[in-house]
Formats: sequence, structure tokens, C-alpha cells
Amino acid sequence: MFSAIVIDKTDDKQGVALTQVDESQLPEGEVTIDVEYSTLNFKDGLAITGKSPVVRKFPMVPGIDLAGTVRESSHADWKAGDKVVLNGWGVGEGHWGGLSQVARLKGDWLVPLVSAFTGKQAMAIGTAGYTAALCVDALIKAGVTPDKGEVLVTGATGGVGSVAVALLKKAGFTVAGSTGKASEADYLKQLGADSVIDRAELSAQGKPLQKERWAGVVDSVGSYTLANACAQTRYGGAVAACGLAQGMDFPASVAPFILRGVSLLGVDSVMAPKARRLAAWERLARDLDPSLLDVIATEISLGDAIGAASDLLDGKVRGRIVVNVNS
Repeated sequence: MFSAIVIDKTDDKQGVALTQVDESQLPEGEVTIDVEYSTLNFKDGLAITGKSPVVRKFPMVPGIDLAGTVRESSHADWKAGDKVVLNGWGVGEGHWGGLSQVARLKGDWLVPLVSAFTGKQAMAIGTAGYTAALCVDALIKAGVTPDKGEVLVTGATGGVGSVAVALLKKAGFTVAGSTGKASEADYLKQLGADSVIDRAELSAQGKPLQKERWAGVVDSVGSYTLANACAQTRYGGAVAACGLAQGMDFPASVAPFILRGVSLLGVDSVMAPKARRLAAWERLARDLDPSLLDVIATEISLGDAIGAASDLLDGKVRGRIVVNVNS
């Protein structure tokens, strides 16, 4: 038996509880993992609270991230004792996830824990930080360089934004962080932000073309924020879009793309191929100061994760939440 958060549904009513689960109930997979740490991401918050139908079958163990040690493996890439990390692949939605003391997964979904980080640190990064690295890689591949001007990070106090600020600063960029939390300006500057702007400057409907400000943008917000960010991006710049915290709509015009040559780069972390995942973790290992993870992350117990999910969706959480599944 092991402890796990389990979401179930009866008569169209969803319930969630921390409960004991028999190992015979684990789903199919080649690799059985003793989980050490997981995380709470925006998608996990939606799954646990039921505010969006992200869970595709029941019962479900949420948690799109985990770090742990392989107990048993029939997959050629992994053996007992290997330290591994999982991000995405529909885990926590259609396959039992990481908010559990034990997980069974497909071997192809896993990547090795890089030596630069402990399991706890890898989960302080989690899907949010790994997505931030994918965004930075996308901007650089699109030709955005530090000499071309400032890079904007929207939702900067969130998980993606916090890590993106730190990675961009390390890569030599001048970074502006957008947030609705004026009290967190010192936090963002500690991570590497050179300036902090009020998200209200971006969150309402704006003109199709606006004053050119940004060489590049990392956006985890969507909706009007993304539209305004594109409208303010400089000629030949690029915008990496990876989230929808404000909304999944995009109330924009084609003007920035056809008059300024702006590139809108969609960044998917869930199904990204392994080579891209490994490159993102290499960037994180090289460019992210592990000491910043103590600033970015807060550790909670598995039992506290259900209550923390609501706080996450309500915008009450700064940075990242790491879940110690064994406490």
C-alpha cells in the first residue's frame, strides 16, 4: 500500500482525497518508480479542483511531474537505482501521475535526472521551469539576441515566468517582468529582472500595432496580454507562447506579423520529443543557479497539496510548489 491523491467521479460529481492505494491498482508501464518529489502546476490545480475537465478518465492520480528512483524496469534504457524525471506526456490526465509515493510509467516518457540537481531541485523546476527553458531555446533559435533589446516575461512571478527571468538573465538579456503583484518586485529583481511593469499595461484590449518595445517575449498568460505583447514586439522579434492563465483566446490582428515580421512561436511541453527535452534540461543545468531554487520554490506535504491547488488557481502562489510525497 502507498499514499496518493486520487480524483474520482460519481454521478457527475468529482471528489478528491488523500488515500491508501494497493500497488495492484497501478496502471500498465515498463518502469516502476519510488517517487520522492512531485509538484503543483496550473494543470494540476485544474485537475484537483475540477475547474476544467483536464482529467480524461477516473479514478486518476494527478501530478504532471515527478522525480524519483527506479525500483523495477523492463525498459532497455532504465534499471533499478536510476534517478529519473517525468514531465508531461498526459500523465495526471490520462495516466496516473506523480502526486503519489509510487508510479508506473512508460520508459520512453522518462529523462535522467541531471547531476546538477537533486530530485527536490528538479521538481522546484518542474514542467514550469522546463517549459521556460523550451521558450528560451525557441527565442534564441528564432534569432533573438541580447543586443537586439529587452525581453518581456509575462506572468513573471509564476512558475514559468520565474525560471524564464533567471534563464534569460543568465543568457545575457535585459529582462522586464510583468506582474500584478507590485510587492514582488524585489523577488523578480533577485531572479534577474532589470525592470518590473504592471500587468495592467498589457491585460486590456489594445491597438493592433503599438510602440515597439520588446526584442522577444515569453508569454504564459494568453488572451489580451499575448495580443498586446505581439503588438509591442520590435521588427523581426519573436514571441514564445506557452500558457493561457488569462485565457486561451487571442484577440489580435495579423498586423505585427505582416508589417513587422514578428514570429509567434507555439511552445508545447507535454508532447515535446526527447531530444528537445534533453536540450532544455541541459540549459537548466548550465544556466540556472541552484541557489535561486530556494527563492523560487516552497515545499509542502502530500496532504497539503489538495488545499494548495485552489491557492494556485487563485493567484496566491509565488514561484513553484514542491510536493514531498513522503511527508
